Amino acid sequence: MTTDPAPPLFLLSGDPLRPRRSDPHFAAEAAAVRTAGAATVVLDHEALVARDAAAAVSRVPRDAGPAWYRGWMLPADRYAALAAALIDRGCGLLTSPAAYRAAHELPGWYATFRALTPESAWLPWTPGRAPEDAALARLAGPFGDRPVVVKDWVKSRKHEWEEAAYVPNAADTGRLASVVGRFLALQEEFLTGGVVLRAFEDFDRTVGEARVWWVDGEPVLTGPHPDTPQLCPAPDLTHLAPLVRELGARFLTTDLALRTDGSWRVVEVGDGQVSGLPTGADHRALFEALVTAGAR
Repeated sequence: MTTDPAPPLFLLSGDPLRPRRSDPHFAAEAAAVRTAGAATVVLDHEALVARDAAAAVSRVPRDAGPAWYRGWMLPADRYAALAAALIDRGCGLLTSPAAYRAAHELPGWYATFRALTPESAWLPWTPGRAPEDAALARLAGPFGDRPVVVKDWVKSRKHEWEEAAYVPNAADTGRLASVVGRFLALQEEFLTGGVVLRAFEDFDRTVGEARVWWVDGEPVLTGPHPDTPQLCPAPDLTHLAPLVRELGARFLTTDLALRTDGSWRVVEVGDGQVSGLPTGADHRALFEALVTAGAR
């Protein structure tokens, strides 16, 4: 007699004020997980960020088997520490630390999606000071006099567009240095990886961005970006799907925007475990797919 494989466990970030409960931000997701037939466990996100991974996973049952994480964004080293602490308890994340980094940080996914995403260049950097003008000029050289957007491996400061994100002319070293310096000052210790320059592309803002959720290479949910929940475009995924499968991440998101010439472009790639769902989205199909994939 054979038995069906057990569903995976879902690890949710805890509420800092009530540590035994998942963060209210993930309450709807916890309900969807249970409806799909799986169980949830609370992780102590504060302990994990404070580099006490063993304390963070103390509520995870021993020998719990495979698990998905759904919680707040984690630096790649903290995710690796989480994975190691879980292994010590007989629980394995379904996304490995290497796969998490590849999907979470631009240098990990850029080569795969290069044909469908804005041209990019990056400079590894650490917080505390800004790069010299000469180093920035070399970084910006391939862009000529085109406009660029400044970000790090993971995040931009698009809400401080003029002061910390947009450079109208990449060859204007003074302006570039000013924007990069302000970006670094605002990111402070939250800077991830270094400085990235992305070629600016003109997108149709009336259409909005779409966030596509992929599980084992298949698109299981397409919805609005959390920043524009009122707009829900339907992008063509024909050319994107083979690239998602090539990257090989089990749980991935892609943010897509429609360029004014009619081309769908990959604005961002992310690990699905830490990507945000828009408020009010019907995400039951996503968690059903995750339960099925994790039980294989």
